[in-house]
Amino acid sequence: MSEAIAAVDHYLSDGCGRCKLYATPECKIHTWVKELMLLRELLLESELTEDYKWRAPTYTYNGKNVIILGAFKHYCCISFLKGSLMKDEAGILEKPGENTQDGRIIRITRAGQVAELAETISAYIREATEIEKAGLKPKKRENNIPDYPEELTTAMENDPELDSAFKALTPGRQRGYIMFIAAAKQSATRTARIEKYRDTILRGKGMNDEY
Repeated sequence: MSEAIAAVDHYLSDGCGRCKLYATPECKIHTWVKELMLLRELLLESELTEDYKWRAPTYTYNGKNVIILGAFKHYCCISFLKGSLMKDEAGILEKPGENTQDGRIIRITRAGQVAELAETISAYIREATEIEKAGLKPKKRENNIPDYPEELTTAMENDPELDSAFKALTPGRQRGYIMFIAAAKQSATRTARIEKYRDTILRGKGMNDEY
């Protein structure tokens, strides 16, 4: 068994380890473990390679990240990192945040939904794989945002989901995070601030938004 497979097995049994609920019955992974396992089966049938990055099951093609699985309190999802390039003929792709640019997700909110959508999800996985094979890339968009702190740049480079979600935030929300992170004197503190607000950023929220 490869390290990646073992890591994903561990994720499904104990969780991602980001919060104090890790390896407890209350961990959000346990709410969606059956659906996540079904999604994993569909992905393992594809041409993608299973990996484990940024504390989440990640699926790659020739080393390029294509799809990530995620679990949240009220849903789990399969995230297509270049989803903006997909046709979405079934009309089931969503933006993870209001202003998301490239990432798209299929949001799973109830038991049995993956089984119902299995054929369509497999088709979407194949489409995402073909997009990566062809080397297609979404158009770059420019914005007037301050320079990122080095720690934020590194985190985004190593976490495509965070990268997509952060860039999808409104300019004002981005500036708020950048100023807050950059204000910390120690690099370790800047990194800790990024980790603290990662899930909030993925929800498309600013630091002071109510949710």
